[in-house]
Amino acid sequence: MRYNPLGRTGLFVSELCLGTMTFGGSEGMWRQIGALQQLDAEKLIGQAVDAGINFIDTADIYSEGLSEQITGQALKNLKIPRDKVVVATKVFGATGEGPNAQGLSRSHILDGVKASLKRLQLDHIDLYQVHGFDPATPVEETLHALDQLVRHGHVRYVGVSNWAAWQIVKARGISGRLGLARFESLQAYYSVAGRDLERELLPMLKSEGVGLMVWSPLAGGFLSGKYPRNPAQGQAEEGSRRMAFDFPPVNKEKAWDCIDVMRPIAEAQGVSVARVALAWLLHQPQVTSVIVGAKRPEQLADNIAATQVTLSPDDLQKINDASSLPPEYPGWMFERQGEYRRQQLDAAHAPRTGPAA
Repeated sequence: MRYNPLGRTGLFVSELCLGTMTFGGSEGMWRQIGALQQLDAEKLIGQAVDAGINFIDTADIYSEGLSEQITGQALKNLKIPRDKVVVATKVFGATGEGPNAQGLSRSHILDGVKASLKRLQLDHIDLYQVHGFDPATPVEETLHALDQLVRHGHVRYVGVSNWAAWQIVKARGISGRLGLARFESLQAYYSVAGRDLERELLPMLKSEGVGLMVWSPLAGGFLSGKYPRNPAQGQAEEGSRRMAFDFPPVNKEKAWDCIDVMRPIAEAQGVSVARVALAWLLHQPQVTSVIVGAKRPEQLADNIAATQVTLSPDDLQKINDASSLPPEYPGWMFERQGEYRRQQLDAAHAPRTGPAA
């Protein structure tokens, strides 16, 4: 298990992060995603920590707060030392009936962190993330509230999820100008079947030194390879998540093309298609941590084993060719106009050969 710095901080997190969205679902959408109760959740958390995972991600809206509650109780029951785990949670979604029980207002953030700390049974949250963009609250209000949490010690670092690149850069600019805690990480959807963030978000992350946490790395389970293209090839496993909760959106034909490329790579190494899909992400330099969730120990074990899969340059090229994004403006203009300057940079950085002048 590798450990990477979270953005430009001194905090190191494991390359895999245990997601807890499968904890506690009792009805509706959450039950379709996962309904693990306390004992089963503890088994997964114990298995993850034993494998070297030190990063756990949850949210206040997962199973209406029950995911946080189960996670906190599990850490207590398993007697896991507080300094051995980095706990991340989120705020934004509706947690009550009233008009102010949602969003990124100072009111909801301050109420939300208190409730999360209580459910998690912790005295601080390592990474507190805004779960979405709130068009009704000025960004300055949100940033001042988050900075207050950091200054008071309730939160160590702050992050963002599901924002556009320009929104994150704007927020970090405001934080820098006002001396506020800045967003250190982005939690975003990224997979072989969904590489949209490579257009704007990935270059921004590289430029600004923001860490990347990947959610739904298997595209909601689609990249497990268990969803056949043709009915003649069989049916998906009963109870499979995609059968009841078809999210995130996927271009299925292109995803199946990617699976067709990954399958022989997986067979050659004697591993699952899912491991190859996860390994592809772990080979991407801007990825800090990949969030993996599971309903069963064997699923988690297979995900963890992806850290041992090495993809050759040829493997990576085949997967990239099958999954690459179509050209889009202004990206294709950057490629065309910047070629000469890139050649100059390559020449300037090339190693010297021959005797010194």
